[in-house]
Amino acid sequence: MSELTGIYAIWERELRVFYREKSRIISSIISPLFWLIIFGSGLGSSVSISGTNYQVFIFPGIIVMSCLFTSMFYGVYVIWDKKLDFLKGVMVAPLKRSSIFFGKVLGGVTDALLQATILFILAPFFKVHLGWNLILIYIFLFVLVFGLVSLGLIFGSILESPEGFGLINSMVTFPLFFLSGALFPLSNLPSWLTIFTRIDPVTYGVDAIRYLMLGNGTFSLVLDMIFLLLFAAITSIIGTYCFKKMRI
Repeated sequence: MSELTGIYAIWERELRVFYREKSRIISSIISPLFWLIIFGSGLGSSVSISGTNYQVFIFPGIIVMSCLFTSMFYGVYVIWDKKLDFLKGVMVAPLKRSSIFFGKVLGGVTDALLQATILFILAPFFKVHLGWNLILIYIFLFVLVFGLVSLGLIFGSILESPEGFGLINSMVTFPLFFLSGALFPLSNLPSWLTIFTRIDPVTYGVDAIRYLMLGNGTFSLVLDMIFLLLFAAITSIIGTYCFKKMRI
């Protein structure tokens, strides 16, 4: 078995699992819509940011939120694969553990981007028009989600129980989301809070998507991409190492 064939086989398996879990697909759509309709409409009735309706302003952040929660939670499937001995069957194949890791990463990336696509289809209902920038949006999302899925798999390879994963996942995911500027502009923040937003990789994903959708951002697209590529590279290197050392 070639490494590319093995990566494809694992990717296809993860995609089939995603299609079979209809409740997972529905919940991943309902949650972002809840934020957009309830939270966005509530504040949007009285708040605008730089002349932009609040519901429209948070739309890019909600797209990233959907990808963030899906990507990070994806790591729990590694724990279940270990408990169900699926990984043991994969490990006996003539396949490097790094290939197994990247096959799973690509599976998680595909799941997250499919969910984002559904929200893109609904964008006109929220008065957000994407145009040709959609291609660039997918590129930025791919790099961001690649890093986030890798981070989720790192936790999944280290931890032994879904309960422990859920605790760690919440401690990491919510700060990443709330500090990213998904729900508020990053300008005029206290200096101590600005430091945390600058080291949050999700910040650069939100900034890039918001710039491409609405035309306003804090950083340049080049800087956003540099930080996202660095984040994806670091997490993939650590993730590959963790998979090589993982006990099953």
